[in-house]
Order: sequence, then structure tokens, then C-alpha cells
Amino acid sequence: IKEDFEIIDKKQIPSTTELKSEEKEKTEEARWSAPILSLARKASENFVLSYGNALKSAPLVGLISKPVSNDSTAKTSVRYHAMEERANLMNMMKLSIKILIQSALSLGRTLDSDFPPLQQFFVVLEHCLKHGLKVKKTFIGQNKSFFGPLELVEKLCPEASDIATSVKNLPELKTAVGRGRAWLYLALMQKKLADYLKVLLDHKHLLSEFYEPDALMMEEEGAVIVGLLVGLNVIDANLCLKGEDLDSQVGVIDFSLYLKETQDSDGKQDGGITAVLDQKHYVEELNRHLSCTVADLQNKIDCLEKTNSKLQEELAAATDRIGSLQEEQQQLKQQNELIRERSEKSVEVTKEDTKVELDTYKQSRQGLDEMYSDVWKQLKEEKKIRLELEKELELQIGMKTEMEIAMKLLEKDTHEKQDTLVALRQQLEEVKAINLQMFHKSQNAECSLQQKTEAISSFEEKTNEMVSSMKQMEERLQHAERARQAAEERCNKMKQELAGRLDTCRQQISQLDSKCSTLEKELKSEKEQRQTLQRELHQEKDATALLKTELQQMEGLKKELRKLQDEKQQLEKVCEEQEQALQEMGLHLSQSKLKMEDIKEVNKALKGHTWLKDDEATRCKQCDKEFSISRRKHHCRNCGDIFCNTCSSNELALPSYPKPVRVCDTCHTLLLQRCSSNSS
Repeated sequence: IKEDFEIIDKKQIPSTTELKSEEKEKTEEARWSAPILSLARKASENFVLSYGNALKSAPLVGLISKPVSNDSTAKTSVRYHAMEERANLMNMMKLSIKILIQSALSLGRTLDSDFPPLQQFFVVLEHCLKHGLKVKKTFIGQNKSFFGPLELVEKLCPEASDIATSVKNLPELKTAVGRGRAWLYLALMQKKLADYLKVLLDHKHLLSEFYEPDALMMEEEGAVIVGLLVGLNVIDANLCLKGEDLDSQVGVIDFSLYLKETQDSDGKQDGGITAVLDQKHYVEELNRHLSCTVADLQNKIDCLEKTNSKLQEELAAATDRIGSLQEEQQQLKQQNELIRERSEKSVEVTKEDTKVELDTYKQSRQGLDEMYSDVWKQLKEEKKIRLELEKELELQIGMKTEMEIAMKLLEKDTHEKQDTLVALRQQLEEVKAINLQMFHKSQNAECSLQQKTEAISSFEEKTNEMVSSMKQMEERLQHAERARQAAEERCNKMKQELAGRLDTCRQQISQLDSKCSTLEKELKSEKEQRQTLQRELHQEKDATALLKTELQQMEGLKKELRKLQDEKQQLEKVCEEQEQALQEMGLHLSQSKLKMEDIKEVNKALKGHTWLKDDEATRCKQCDKEFSISRRKHHCRNCGDIFCNTCSSNELALPSYPKPVRVCDTCHTLLLQRCSSNSS
């Protein structure tokens, strides 16, 4: 398994023998620094052991060639290795927080980003957050950063949105590690680092996407570290966010800070005072945090009680409403059945009436349609006859006009031909005169004269032809006059016949008009009856539609009833869950009250009990025996008094000490009674 932090060489890590020799040489060390040095020794020993285990487990990972062992042994070794890593990181976190609080209180000013204990605290915290991170594969490569889980805080806690936006708006940050370090800096400056990490630990189902199951943040050590981080709210920090420094920092733990020693006795006394003050501030901060949590829990209980009372009232109102709705539903069902019976009866009666009326209407309509079709056929035939007669009249009138035009044209032709005959006769006379004159002039003109005579003969033939044509035209005129007279006689006869037929047609049309008027009146009456029937049908349809809407409303009411029943069941479930939650909250309150009593007793112990000096006590406080070389003095770590070995042979774990320490018999019995009452 690959570790997230760098491993220092063995030469730089102090061995256990060297640490033991240093312990023997430095027995006159101040008592307040004993817990810190013990923690440092434990962390170094655990670190050496983890380094050795890592070298041993290297064949399991594949760094050193070794024959493959069983799966069970490999899994147990991996789990053991993960537990050791978590323990080492938790111890290092405790050390770094203690030294940071001590150094900050000794300085008495706001801390900068160049302060070495603060830098080492962030390095250790980064290692804790990186422990057990899952590797996410992307197109670029593998990505493994602790900024992914920190981004969830913005969704879970809206107060952290300012930190997320300010980190994203920093232009110099290029890597996810740099963004995560900037987020931690800002959270520490706001004094809400412990609160934000507590929110993350409360939603472990979301953290499982980023961490392995055996990671530090998924186990109990994460909750312990969050509890330790509450003490950092005493510190004021003013940190500089430089993107290049945050991206390029190398997270290496420097153990020299945790193994430093104080040389002067004055420094030791000041360190003891600062340690007591540090413990006092730490306890006060824990007390404040617990009081805040108690107040929050009380507020939540009040809210839950109010919501429970409101839900009970709503339940009662809902039950009343359900009962009223059920009664209304029964009434509506009865009304619906009555309306349905009435509507069915009325629909049957109306159907029978409409069937009878429709049959009569169809029979009368068929007779009327037959009468109307016969009359219409007679009208069409008479119209056709009338149109034919009008066409014949128009043709005869056209023939008459054409004959008149032809007569006029023949008269014009005769006049023109007479004029031409006169002109030709004059020309003949002139030609004869010319011929007589020319006959005397020359003999050579005989040929021309012969030609002219021939022409004259041709003209004479033409004149004869014209005369014959004139005679034919006169005959045609006589025929045309005869035809005109016959046509006029026919026209007179046709006019007389048409006048008779028109009179008969007018009489028939008047009769048909009277029949049509009677038929139209009957049709109007039938239409009115049909409209009344349609209105009645529409009314019945509206009534049926209303009944259908009422049925749909009934179905909707049934659905609402079902929904209300489901809501009632859900509300009952919610009430049961809230009662369970109230019970759990009561248990948590009782536990928190017990913890508050423990803290108050610790405060009383810190305030009331004083640490007796060795010179002030000459006898044991319990058995009242004098101290000697064989009977040595021993302090009780709870009350601070001095006892002999027999009266202070018991050991118990106290809140101010990480390991079990020496306690007198009276304190031992009191503490055991308190533990038994707390467990009960």
C-alpha cells in the first residue's frame, strides 16, 4: 500500500535506545512537558514500527520479489498496517495541535503563514486528509487530491460558499492540492475548520465516494481529530495565500519541533503556566462548544415538539375532514343513484317518443319528397319547351334580318351593274368614234382594231352574261319575297300558339306556386318540430354530461380520499419517526448532561485542588505515616495531594492525561462510582 507522505531515512529517525538514554539523562524535566514528550516518543516509536512494517509488507505490494502467500494473511497484514497508520497520524495530530496552541499562547499575537508549528500542523492535517484517498482515473492520468471531499462542504453547509468562491477565484492556483491548502487556510482564519469537518463526518455515505473503507476519515480517529481541532478556535491567524507557494509546497513532517527541550528553569515555570492556561482555554472551548450543542439540541427538541403538535392538529383536522368527506360521498352516491334512475327513465321515454316521431317524420318526408320531385320534373320539362320555342323565334328573326340584308345587297348590286352598263355603252360609242377616226389615219392599225373588236365582243359577252345574272337575281328576289311572306305567316301562327301555351303555363305555375307555398308551410312546421326535438335532445345530453361530470367528481373525491389516507399513513409514520428521534435526542441530551457534569467536575478539580509541593508534606494524608527512604512520596493526579505507595497504588485514565495515571484510594472509589453511574 502506497503512503501519502514521504518517509525519512532511518538515520534521521531516532531509535528507541537513544530515546531511553535521553529519558534517563533528563529526569529533571518540567512536569507540564511530560505528556507532550511521552506523546512524541510514542509517535516516533509508532513511526519506526510503521516504517519496519512497511518494509516487511513491501513484498505484499510488489516492490520486492517474494513468493505469494495466502489471501487471509495478506488482508490481515494490510488491515494491521492501516490501523497503525491511523494511530500514528492521530498521535501526530495531537502533538501538532498541542504545540501550536502552546506556541501561539506564548507569543500572544496573531500567527503568520511563516510560523513553523502552524506549517507543520497543516502538513499533518494534509496527511490525515490524504489517508485512504481513492485514485480517480481521467483522460490526462490518475488524480488523487483531498480537495474533492472539501468541495462537498459547500453543498452541505451554505456558510462555506464564501470560502469555495474565493478559492475558485484565486488566479494563481493551478493544482487541486493548492486549492485544498487555500481552503484549509481560509477555514482556520474563520475559526470554523472543526465545524466544517464535522459536517463532512456526519455524511459518511458521501465520503465513501472519495475514501477507502479503512481510511482515517471513515473511522473513529476522524471524529477524535475533529474534536481536537475545536481547541484551535482560541488562535487568531492571518495567513497569506500565494498560489505558487501553495502549489509547490512539499508536505514533510519535521519531528525536531516535537523533541525540543527547554534549558532554563524560568522557561520551565513559564511553560508550566502556559500549559495550565492552555488546558484551561481548551476546557473552556470544549465547554462552550458543548453548551452550544446543548442549546442547539434544545432548540431542535422545541421545534420538533411544535411540529409534532402541529402535525397532531393537522391529523385531527384531516380525520375530521375525511369523516365529512365520507359522509358527503355517501350522500352524493345516493343522489347519484336517484339521478341515474330518473335520467335512465327519462332517456327511455324520450327515446321511445323520438323513435315514433322519427318514423312519422320519415313517412311524411318521403311523400313530400315524391310530390316535390314530380312537380320539379314538370317545371324542368316546361322550361325546356319554353327555351326551345324562344330559340326557334330567335332563329326566325335572324333569318328575316338576313333576308332583308340580302335584298339590300341585291339592290345595290343591280344599281352598280346598271351604272357599269351605262358607262360601257358610253365607252362603246367613244370607241366607235375613235375607230372611225383611226380607220382613216392608218392601215397599220387594223390589227389593233381587230383586237379591239375582239375585246368589244368579249365585253358584249360579258354584258349578255350580266343581263342573264340580273334576270336570275330578279327571280331570287321573287323567291325570297315569297319565303318572307310564308315566314311571316308562320311567325303569326307560332305567336298565337305560344300565347296559348304561355297562358296554360302561367296557370300551371300559379297552381305550382300555391302547392309550393303549402309545402313550405308544412316544411316550416316540421322544421320547428325538429328543432324542438333537437333542443330536448340537447337538454338531455346536457343532463347526461352533468351526470358524467358528477361521476368524475365522485371519482376525484375517491382519489382524494385515497390520497388523504396515504397522507395519514405517512403522517403516522413521520410521527413515529419523530417520537423515535425525540427518544434518541433525549438519550443524547442525557449523555451530554453527564459529559457537562464531568467537565464541571474537572473544572472544579482544576480550580479547587492545588498541587502540593514535596516540601509541604511530611506524612501521608490517608494513613498519616511519615515519609522516609523506604516510604516515598507520590502525588495523586486527581486531587494533587501527596500519599504513600500503598495508599496511591491505583491507576485510572483522567480527561487531562492520555494514559492511566496514579490516583489515591478515595479518588479511585469516587471515579469508579461516577463511571458506573455514567454507564447506567
